[in-house]
Amino acid sequence: MEGIRKTGRGPGIRSPALALWTARLLAGIVFLFNVICALYFVAYPARYAPAFEVSGLSGELLIRGLGILFLMWNVPYVPLLLWPSRWPVLWVVILTQQIIGIAGETWMWMTLPAGHPALWSTGLRFILFDGAGLFALGAGLWLTERSRRYPSM
Repeated sequence: MEGIRKTGRGPGIRSPALALWTARLLAGIVFLFNVICALYFVAYPARYAPAFEVSGLSGELLIRGLGILFLMWNVPYVPLLLWPSRWPVLWVVILTQQIIGIAGETWMWMTLPAGHPALWSTGLRFILFDGAGLFALGAGLWLTERSRRYPSM
């Protein structure tokens, strides 16, 4: 067919730069929400303790500790946001983190005994939150790989 260039590589990305910026935006949104959540847990643990059915000093320390863990888990996002195509393994790392999170949260949520509405709703929020993140990060990885493998038509 005239006008179609055959390269044997599959369809190209018309704008690799746009694909990378879109991937960066998707990962950046997930990163932003994760960091905001983490900072709120660290700064205001008493607000969130009831959602986990914990209270007092030990409950506040538990929630603050979760916030610190959330911050730690977001370290791979920084180089990923700066250079989304340089280290593809970072996409795999953060996607794996999301999958582990969703699997663990779902398991805990499904095995939760009746009579814990706060834990039930908190677990469901985490599953939905991480599910949306998994979708966004998966799309980011796909865009990044497409821009690397099929630079342009």
